[in-house]
Amino acid sequence: MRVLSIVVAAALAAALTGCGGDRGAERAEQSTTGAGKRLSIATGNTTGVYYILGGGLADLISKHLPGYEATAEATGASVENIQRVVKGDSDIGFSLADSAADAVQGKGAFTSPQPIRAIARLYNNYTQVVATADSGIKSIADLKGKRVSTGSPNSGTEVIALRLLKAAGLDPDKDVTRQALGLPESVDAMKSGGLDALIWSGGLPTPGITDLTTSLKAEAVFVPLDDVLPKLQAEHGQVYAAGSIGKDVYQAPADVATIVVPNLLVVNESMDAALAESITKLIFDHHADLVAVSKAASEITKETAVKTDPVQLHDGAKKYLGG
Repeated sequence: MRVLSIVVAAALAAALTGCGGDRGAERAEQSTTGAGKRLSIATGNTTGVYYILGGGLADLISKHLPGYEATAEATGASVENIQRVVKGDSDIGFSLADSAADAVQGKGAFTSPQPIRAIARLYNNYTQVVATADSGIKSIADLKGKRVSTGSPNSGTEVIALRLLKAAGLDPDKDVTRQALGLPESVDAMKSGGLDALIWSGGLPTPGITDLTTSLKAEAVFVPLDDVLPKLQAEHGQVYAAGSIGKDVYQAPADVATIVVPNLLVVNESMDAALAESITKLIFDHHADLVAVSKAASEITKETAVKTDPVQLHDGAKKYLGG
């Protein structure tokens, strides 16, 4: 019933906000007719928290921000979202902090510094590596020779997945049979026996992972990541931190040591300051509504919202948050 309620909530959010489709042409038409009042939110895979929470945010904007209507778009997530915000294809985007840091520093997937700003730090993403019990995988190093999904192309999950493999001494292109699949496709492949493991970075609980663990039960096992954390921190900094997936989240036998990365809500640096301030205020004025959509939103606080370094807070967000 819990899984069903999450799916229903996602469907309702999609119906209310027009989630999923590419609205670029429609937004372009509206901007030339003088309104420019439609906002596009770049989210992530359809069974991930970005998509669910993005739908909730779009609903809040449409209901409570006079003159604006928002839609949540399904995307490949972090890297793609930043690219869309920079190009103007989306107005708001969810991103992992490591991908956003790469963007402003012009490294990793980005060849030059990108003109983005943060609206707020949101909740933490938890790196979730799930393997089949009969694969014998008990560590990242054990992924050698296995069939592994490393997430959608140009996603924050892909960035973390490749770094995890390298931290364990594996060559992502030679030592594993790598498949760049979104979460829904990864879950389906795990269920059908087409994958030995998947790597996913998302809030807790992630509906797609709930679906997988509910379906496979004891055949789905979580892989601890504490052994590769020191190498990740040495190479990429403290944006990667120790965390734990509590056993009650997915009804697992025990807590699992993992790696957490903060999420940011990002916009183009050119966004109107008054609009950025209004969106930031909306998040906190209607925080309970976002928590009702996804429990991950319970981690969003004014105290942590300003901690977006090295991505600068947008001036409008700073005016509201006092950062």
